[in-house]
Amino acid sequence: MDFSILNQPLPLTSEQINFYKKNKFIKIKQVLDSPTIEYYNNIITKKVNELNQISIPLEKRGTYGKAFLQLMNLWREDEEIKQFISSKRIAQIASDLMQVEGVRLYHDQALFKEAGGGITPWHADQFYWPLSNDHTVTAWIPLQAIPIEMGPLEFSAGSHVIQDGRDLAIGDESENFIENKLRVTDFQHVIEPFDLGEISFHSGWVFHRAGANITNEMRKVFTIIYMDKNMVLKKPENENQINDWNTWCPGAKIGKIIDSPINPVLFP
Repeated sequence: MDFSILNQPLPLTSEQINFYKKNKFIKIKQVLDSPTIEYYNNIITKKVNELNQISIPLEKRGTYGKAFLQLMNLWREDEEIKQFISSKRIAQIASDLMQVEGVRLYHDQALFKEAGGGITPWHADQFYWPLSNDHTVTAWIPLQAIPIEMGPLEFSAGSHVIQDGRDLAIGDESENFIENKLRVTDFQHVIEPFDLGEISFHSGWVFHRAGANITNEMRKVFTIIYMDKNMVLKKPENENQINDWNTWCPGAKIGKIIDSPINPVLFP
């Protein structure tokens, strides 16, 4: 099959770049075509089913466990998934949105929200990351069209400027505190379905969540987390950041560019 679209440039407009700069998220339609999405849906789903070890019934899990099945760095488990995360097309968009010279991989993850799966609470990703600045972008790649009923990603546009709530891990506390905080602000709450081939990009400090999956189908999403290729490791500020340092940036030194074997430059 022809997957050349993975490496075909997709020039962004000045309007798109300015939108991202202001809101720290953007949704872009037709980033990938249907045959490519459908093919990698099958490949990634097969790998998730192979590696998933969660056997606890959905109703007996906590909020985080009900939110999704989560498997990470699948590119190290499968050569075809490695080809997918190596897409210069998606990496170039991430680089252009951040206006940096290039990007490297932080890590990938599959986020499969089961039928009947619960909400993904409000949170900011960078709470978990020992990174020295906010030059980070997560590409949220649905492996199927996602209607509202399936729990698409929701954003609080421009909320990256809020300091309160940054110190909260994802969970019931973050959902309640951040929801209350956002209720008294003017940040627009954006919740929209995703078309097939549509991808969203968001920065590490913008607050986001997802609703429950009230359909009878699995909501299948694959994410690629990019960072500036010159990103420096900072001294971790919590146990989660220590864990991320050891897991996703092994061997990296505090105050130095993160250039470990599992953080390859993906663009240019």
